[in-house]
Amino acid sequence: MNLLQQVEAEQVKKLSEGKEYPDFRPGDTVKVFVKVVEGERERTQPFEGVVIGRKNRGLNSSFRVRKLSYGEGVERVFSLFSPNIRIEVIRHGDVCRAKLYYLRGRTGKSARISEKRRDLPAKKA
Repeated sequence: MNLLQQVEAEQVKKLSEGKEYPDFRPGDTVKVFVKVVEGERERTQPFEGVVIGRKNRGLNSSFRVRKLSYGEGVERVFSLFSPNIRIEVIRHGDVCRAKLYYLRGRTGKSARISEKRRDLPAKKA
């Protein structure tokens, strides 16, 4: 590892200290609790949707969540190691793509993702 990678690995370790990040992939439905500061007040705002992409870039890792709000598609990009978010996995989706950008043009039944049970052992053929 070069010096830059070592510094970045130390920063990731420092930011993730005491925090637990759940295992989630594209297709999973997650609820992201965002800390919002308005003046002197502070509150948490939930954003629930389907993960349509994930970028693993060390300290710059991020993920994109999409939901439909009043018939309009809304996407947000969250930094994975941000101290202002908390992630909760609602359900695991069964998809065969790394980026689910095709969901942008779909609504209703065609935008559904089947559920995958990850807690069961894999079947032997």
